[in-house]
This record gives sequence, structure tokens and C-alpha cells, in this order.
Amino acid sequence: MEKPVKPGGTRRHARELAAQFLYQHDLGGGGIEEELPFFWQTQPEAGGAARKFAEELIHGCVEHRTVVDEKIQKYTEHWELSRIAAVDRNILRLAIYEMLFRDDIPPVVSINEAVDIAKKYSTQESGAFVNGILDRLKADLTRPARTTAGKAE
Repeated sequence: MEKPVKPGGTRRHARELAAQFLYQHDLGGGGIEEELPFFWQTQPEAGGAARKFAEELIHGCVEHRTVVDEKIQKYTEHWELSRIAAVDRNILRLAIYEMLFRDDIPPVVSINEAVDIAKKYSTQESGAFVNGILDRLKADLTRPARTTAGKAE
């Protein structure tokens, strides 16, 4: 039986799980295949749909980390990646991955979710920081901001 969905919905819960794993992975420095099973053991409430979406996001973020980190560097001029708080850095990675590689998710959804997650897990100022960086990226995207790719805005 599917576990109850946390407030904010399945996808929000999945994004929070993905951000938590990416934070842990960033600080731990181990391999994803070794870390992921342990992570799921610590998240017994993670149901099927949330876990499936979280794993898609996690694998995508790790696979495209070089490109995503280059974008973070571009839009955080004069900031070393290591100077950005680890929580914020990994929330940015998650949202930028979605904005660049997930045509099924409108960029504004990725931005709104990232800002809310930053406010929940980091600081109120982090929400504004994350929003500023992601808005700069959104302005440079060639895809519609409010719809999935392939649909008119």
C-alpha cells in the first residue's frame, strides 16, 4: 500500500528527498550506488511514486553535475562553488538540472519548488538567493518558462 503523501504533494516530497540525498552525497563524497541504498533505509516514509521521481532527479543531477555546476558558476559571478552553502548549492543543482534537462517540467515550477525548499531547509535569505540565480538562468533559456517543452506558452 502506498504511504500517505506529505503536504505539498508527491513531487514536492520527491524533490525534498532528492535535495537531502544530494546534500549528503556532496558532503560524503562516496559513490551514488553505495550511498543510495543507505539513504532509502533512513527514509522509510518514501513511497513508490515519490521515491521513483526522487531517484530520477538524483541520477540526473549526478550524471549532469559538471554542466549544472558550470551554470551555477556562471550565474554566481565571483563566487566559488565551495563558498555557497551546501544546502543551497544542492537545491540549485536540483533546480538547474530540471530546467536544463527535464522538458516535462516547466522552469517556473522548478524555480518555485527550489525557493520553497530553500526556505524550508536553509534560511529565508536562501530563498531570495536561489530565486535570483534561477531567474537569471530562466532568462537565458530558449524553452517556454511556464509550460513543458513542446507546448505553447
